[in-house]
Amino acid sequence: MAEKKQKCCKCNLYLEPSKTTFIYLGQHFSQELPRCPSCGQMYISEEMVECKIAEIEQVLEEK
Repeated sequence: MAEKKQKCCKCNLYLEPSKTTFIYLGQHFSQELPRCPSCGQMYISEEMVECKIAEIEQVLEEK
């Protein structure tokens, strides 16, 4: 089954993959996320947030 493409609620355009850099507790990481080509709105899944935050917190605890 093909994955359903997401659309921007504001612009009604399909989201396109875009490399995005985040900073959390002084740690930088990049992730490719779906983004609206017109307004720049991003879709960030709950799963991605929980996974990346846990990963960074583990790195910080090891320091």
